[in-house]
Amino acid sequence: MAKYDLIIKGGTVVDPSQGIHERRDVAFSNGKVAAIEPDISDNLSNDVVDAADAIVTPGLVDLHVHVYWGVGHYGIEADPTQVAKGVTTAVDAGSAGAWTFPAFRRYVMERSVTRLFALLNISSMGMISPKIGELEDLRWADVEDATRVGHANPDHILGIKVRLSQPLTANHDVDSLKRAIEAAEELGKFVMIHVGNSFTPMEDLVGMLRPGDVVTHAYHGNAHGAMDDAGRVYDGIVEAQNRGVVFDIGHGRGSFSFESAEKALAQNFFPGNISSDLHIYNIEGPVHDQLSTLSKFLHLGLSLDEVVRLSTSATAQVMGHDDEIGTLKPGATGDATVMRIAEGKFTFVDSLDATVEGTRKLEHVATIKSGRLYQPYLW
Repeated sequence: MAKYDLIIKGGTVVDPSQGIHERRDVAFSNGKVAAIEPDISDNLSNDVVDAADAIVTPGLVDLHVHVYWGVGHYGIEADPTQVAKGVTTAVDAGSAGAWTFPAFRRYVMERSVTRLFALLNISSMGMISPKIGELEDLRWADVEDATRVGHANPDHILGIKVRLSQPLTANHDVDSLKRAIEAAEELGKFVMIHVGNSFTPMEDLVGMLRPGDVVTHAYHGNAHGAMDDAGRVYDGIVEAQNRGVVFDIGHGRGSFSFESAEKALAQNFFPGNISSDLHIYNIEGPVHDQLSTLSKFLHLGLSLDEVVRLSTSATAQVMGHDDEIGTLKPGATGDATVMRIAEGKFTFVDSLDATVEGTRKLEHVATIKSGRLYQPYLW
């Protein structure tokens, strides 16, 4: 009888949670990481994935996606866009509110191979209509509804999401955020805020946040951003990051600017997390998938180890699950992503349709989910 269920053989393991960047073999058993060693014999498993000339990382984690297909207007199907592209764990960021979450849990979360968590929208309807903002009427920001559903689903809901752009919240973004924080405090969870084109300056909104809360769309390049007209990062933004507020990328269709990112990075204002904000309006571009988003930060000068960290162990820590995911430590959940760095000429596009020419791009090779090779027609 084989000792292991599967072995990834011959790859360069990049696992920032353990400070590993070297050739290692990784073995899995009973859905967990069983061993990570310089050489593990092929004979110890009937299932071997050849990762020669490839990179092996913990299963990628995406903190911001929209996978409520058929209900949320942003929704895409989870498995073809997540686990099939190297993301083993994803967080749906506010597609569902209190009155739409039960169906999201039953018909999406519990039926997907991708491990899914959710941020509950403070709006009880969630993100349903492209024509009506979910918080145009502040009555939808119902703290009692949100806490009721959050308490009923503690293992599925990580926190509260609130979108603060004017088309979504009109001029009551501060009141919307106060209600989101109130619900999050009742649940003992974090808040993620969507920023850009808000009624209230981003610096003021971020000043309301607590350590561990998340600002998505950190480099959005729109009105009321992280920088003043001269391109200097506001003191209040820096102060918030220093006290533990997490600034997430959340690329999306309208929320990532190469110019803003370059200016921010030049001032040492680095992201605390890289997410795609993948949804129906950007899957054909400019986002495509999480690996494409990570590739843009390789181009911007972050190291491979740092890019991987910001979509594995750092993300898992934000979620409060760093003992289970985002790592290849023996005993952790048996997720891994196998990828290659392609060399050549690649055109990358941001949310403002600006382009840059890159020479390296991360490409998906294989996904291991809970100790099994993901094969969509054999799972």
